[in-house]
Amino acid sequence: MTIGKTKITAKAGRAAVPRITEAEWTVMKVVWKQAPVTANQVVGALEGQVDWKPKTIHTLLRRLVGKKALGFEKRSREHLFRPLVEAQACEHAASRSFLDRFFGGQVAPFLARLVEHERLSPSEISRLKRILDGKQS
Repeated sequence: MTIGKTKITAKAGRAAVPRITEAEWTVMKVVWKQAPVTANQVVGALEGQVDWKPKTIHTLLRRLVGKKALGFEKRSREHLFRPLVEAQACEHAASRSFLDRFFGGQVAPFLARLVEHERLSPSEISRLKRILDGKQS
């Protein structure tokens, strides 16, 4: 089976982070949570959450292997899947891509827009203040 070229959006440490589609994110969340996991276990975990046929999930797993987001080892008749990229690295790459596309890569305008239009709890505000204070040089 041939799988297309991987699009790289960012680097996490030394490992490249592939661009992951919305559907692939759904599958990756299961693998990050339950690894090592078989394809059938992923299908079972997603049952009731998504309206996909098992073949669709198997295709998504194959794509993620092709993108080097997942690795696998063959155990008798099944494959055991493990993530090759960390969830945080993928989240950062997706966030960075969003910032680049919509805010010219600038964090401050994004945060200002979000905070202006969202309701934040006192604990969320405190946490954001601590994070921002820690970023000052």
